[in-house]
Amino acid sequence: MSNLKPLFFRNASQLLTLEGPPVPRRGAALGELGIIRDGAVLTEGPKILRVGKTRSLEAQARRLRAHAVDCRGRVVMPGFVDSHTHLIFAGNRVEDFERRIQGKTYEQIAAAGGGINYTAKLLRRVTERELALQAATWLGQFVAHGTTTVEVKSGYGLDVANEIKILKTIRALQRRSPVELVPTLLAAHTLPAKYAERRREYLKLITEKLIPAVARTKLAEFVDCFCDRGAFTREECEAVLAAGRRFGLVPRIHAEQLTHTGSCRLAIAMQAASADHLDHITAAEIAALAKSDVVAALVPGSNFHLDVAAYPPARRLIDAGAAVALATDFNPGSSPTLNMQFILALACIKLRMTPAEAIAAATINAAYSLRRADRLGSLEPGKQADLAVMDVNDYREIPYYFGWNHCVMTVKRGRIIYSRN
Repeated sequence: MSNLKPLFFRNASQLLTLEGPPVPRRGAALGELGIIRDGAVLTEGPKILRVGKTRSLEAQARRLRAHAVDCRGRVVMPGFVDSHTHLIFAGNRVEDFERRIQGKTYEQIAAAGGGINYTAKLLRRVTERELALQAATWLGQFVAHGTTTVEVKSGYGLDVANEIKILKTIRALQRRSPVELVPTLLAAHTLPAKYAERRREYLKLITEKLIPAVARTKLAEFVDCFCDRGAFTREECEAVLAAGRRFGLVPRIHAEQLTHTGSCRLAIAMQAASADHLDHITAAEIAALAKSDVVAALVPGSNFHLDVAAYPPARRLIDAGAAVALATDFNPGSSPTLNMQFILALACIKLRMTPAEAIAAATINAAYSLRRADRLGSLEPGKQADLAVMDVNDYREIPYYFGWNHCVMTVKRGRIIYSRN
């Protein structure tokens, strides 16, 4: 039995339940939030006991002696599920940022000593403890903005020892952070400088040494690969993802971001959990994606920060019936934001998603891409009590008043982990 005191969240102007089966929302269903007006949530231990109108839950809340939280006409919604981040890194890339403002390209910045290899160089100089301390600070901000589950990729180690160092840091954070962390191995992020003339050797290191070691110690659930110009080819990524799958790691893939590579087709063929970015996806690939269970995880924060003209075609993906998710892509190079509320605003303004579609994409569909839709992403009896209270009267105000932090309370597994009431 849990010793958590039951909680009774009452008097919500809108309770966004997103009720339904644990499958991704597609098409018109993506905009259906299952709103209960004057709603309430009653928790017991780490799970949701009941949802409904405030009046209908009051008697049971009294019997349970639940701690009442008066939401005072605010919006209550599922905690955000961020399905694509690069949380563990050292330092920052403000010099890259300044060079980009001055007109330098991605390739020019990398050639000048910046980019992913620069972050990898910084990471090799610090300890797991130092990495964990910085990441814990970021996680506090994730929580303060309403995020309760975060996927975390490696990828700034670029050798066996440092990729494992990152994954061990994630494991250490899992033990003490209130946030649910989902680890992904992304050793195939970029080619390390010392392997510039030895591509096959580095890929062999990943597939024959690193992946087996990570799988044996259960340091990751997923395996990822950056398939793009200046990174890895479709054939190379196929080898990495296939090796991961042989050892029980579920594939994900950075696909069609900078150029068209055919990596979306690879994601479908590999039955990947998600294909992320998709800025340069074709009409035929949209149709194929819609027929698959691969989630299109869109990360408009990176498009915004890199100031690129092409954004992913969310509207066409949704209208075709693809399962669309949203994520921050929090990382030091291309998307240094952890505010999912800002991502909702970008999704509405730049991707032409409705506020309802954006919220579903950042909760239940993201949870599905992390293989957790059976317990996360919606507010329903039996599911984990992960929720956020937003200081707005109408959920559409969350992206409308962009750049603000509307979150006043965050709850994870039935425990209040952030409050500024």
